[in-house]
Order: sequence, then C-alpha cells, then structure tokens
Amino acid sequence: MARHPRRNEGKDKVAGWSPAGRHGGRPATKHGAASAGADWIWGWHATLAALGNPLRGPPRRLVATAERARELAARLPALPAAEIADAAAIAQLLPHGAAHQGVALKAGPLEPLSLDELASPAEGVLVMLDQVTDPQNVGAVFRSAAAFGARGVIVQDRHAPAFTGALVKAAAGALDLTPHARVVNLARALDQLADLGWRAVGLAGDADEPLDRVLDARPTVLVLGSEGEGLRRLVGEHCDALARIPMPGGFESLNVSAAAAIALYEAARRAR
Repeated sequence: MARHPRRNEGKDKVAGWSPAGRHGGRPATKHGAASAGADWIWGWHATLAALGNPLRGPPRRLVATAERARELAARLPALPAAEIADAAAIAQLLPHGAAHQGVALKAGPLEPLSLDELASPAEGVLVMLDQVTDPQNVGAVFRSAAAFGARGVIVQDRHAPAFTGALVKAAAGALDLTPHARVVNLARALDQLADLGWRAVGLAGDADEPLDRVLDARPTVLVLGSEGEGLRRLVGEHCDALARIPMPGGFESLNVSAAAAIALYEAARRAR
C-alpha cells in the first residue's frame, strides 16, 4: 500500500499542538516502574470503573471514607467491605496531591489485547500514540476515545506511562471501558493494521490537507505524536495520509489530548 511521504522532519508537530501544552514536558514513567502510591487507583469514577471491570479480578485492597464506603455498598452490594479511613489517612497512601475523593483501590492490572484482537474486524476508529509519555495526556486521550466510541488505543510498549495512578484518575474510568494494545514497533504495527484493512491518518501541524478533507468512512487509525517531538519520521512514512487541524484563530499550540479529542470527533462524524 502506498505511503504518504513525510515532510519537514525538523519541524515535526502534531496537528498544531506543541510541548507548551499544559501537561507536556514531564519525564516519562517507565512501564511497570513503581513509585510512591503508583500501584493505587484513586478518584470516584476511576475506582467505580475498576471495581466494575471483571477483567481486574477482586480488589486487592479498598480504602474509603465512611460516606464513600456506604455509597460503594449501595452500588456494589457483592463487594467486600472497604477499610474505613479518614481523608487524611487515605492521602498518606497516595502520591502527594492526589485528589482521591474519599476512595483508593489496589486492583489487578489491565492486560493489553494483542493487535489482532483489538483491530479485527476492521471497523470504526483506533487511536495510536507515538511516544506520548505524560500520564495526564494519555488518560485524557482514553477519556476522549471512550466518549467518541473509538475501538481502542494503541501505545508503544517502552514509551508509555504505567496504566495506574494519575493516568487512571485522568481517564475518569475510561481506561476500564476502552481496550488497549501495546506494541514494540509502531511502524510495523501500522503495516499489520493496513493488512487488516485499516487506513492510517497521522496528525501533523505542517500537513498540507486539513483533517476534514482527509477523513472518510473507512476504518481509520488516528496517529498522534509525542509532546516533545511530534510524529516521528518513520511513523509518519507508514501513514496513508497526514492531516492538520485548522486553527482559524491563529493560535498554533494544542496539547495532544485536545488534538485527539478534535480528531476523534471528526472521525466519529465520518464513521456515522
């Protein structure tokens, strides 16, 4: 299948967003690496979604304020009783500043699907993240993917944050609603997706065509680059087309999660 040539390698941008976005520029969290409180899930919506996901298995530990424990018992009567603690004690279990909303959970991990499992049959929209490392951004992308009915999210195994903690909170439950796959090599994954019937559209601020002219009703993989470097050259070369998000206001800096939300909205309109 013909691939779109990549241009202006030194000016790689993704659909007008830049690392100046709110959550850009933070160091990556190595997949599987543990830090203080990193194996906890916190926040009301994130915790409810994790508890309601049978793929995670029974909770390993559940701590809640008395009020939240009563709410959990009413919503999930089969759930083992939570440990009761005040808000300050819960905060002690978590990273500094974690907005836990009165509940924290240690749950089983979410295992990724294989690429074939996620992408077969070819229909709808997938999102692929090219070395997007900030947990807040990745969580927000999952939230948009769930909101607009995307099939799933594909990340690179070595250059994505762990799916715990701040990422789960930012996703507000969407991580347990939207399947994901981890792959070693994104360029090879795009070739595999092409063989399955998917069309890849990479977002780049220097692309000639606006996104609404590039998208159509075919099964589409939206490919977004990292906060710092944008879409990498080799990944861009393996896309079928590149597109930009027009910015009539003249402001050319969109954070990657905002760009993903706009692209998913456009793709969902085309799919309908």
